[in-house]
Amino acid sequence: MVKAPLSGRVKTRLGREIGVVAATAFYRRASQQIVRRLASDPRWETILAVTPDWARSAPFWPGDVGRIGQGGGNLGGRMQRLMDGAGPGPVIVVGTDIPEMSRWHIADAFRLLGNHQAVLGPAGDGGYWLVGLKRVPRVLRIFERVRWSSPHALADTMRNIDDVQVAETATLRDVDTRDDHLQLNARAGRLILPPRSSNA
Repeated sequence: MVKAPLSGRVKTRLGREIGVVAATAFYRRASQQIVRRLASDPRWETILAVTPDWARSAPFWPGDVGRIGQGGGNLGGRMQRLMDGAGPGPVIVVGTDIPEMSRWHIADAFRLLGNHQAVLGPAGDGGYWLVGLKRVPRVLRIFERVRWSSPHALADTMRNIDDVQVAETATLRDVDTRDDHLQLNARAGRLILPPRSSNA
């Protein structure tokens, strides 16, 4: 699921803390990197579910990746529509504001769906960054009565599927606040800085 990276329309909570321009730039970079990373893997088909719907034809997206509109409704209704409308086989839905998401995480979630009906990737704030359904023998309806954008989203969703086998994959942090943004930059810095010289 991806939003058109328009100023003031994405990462609004983050924008209130670090500024709209910086928040929009973060989302633009993060979403582009995630789309490139996931779409290049031949083990699955990547489709961008775009909002608003008119942005399917906008120049933000790679030309070789399929695009559909999310349609209207709340987040749960839009995710259920994606689950209902997809072709045969398991489906995984992720957001595009989780910079640490890797192809390994997606492959692990598909692996877990081999012997579970559903898989969730918890986020540190009580929500989740990934949801997947096996979709056989039926497509589960798991997004009703969920308090979205709250610390209860994961627990509410789990209550909707407590009668089937559910797996959890890695917990990742989404970037909603200034502190999230600073911690992400600190982790990235540790990854890319060269080791200190023994002569230093």
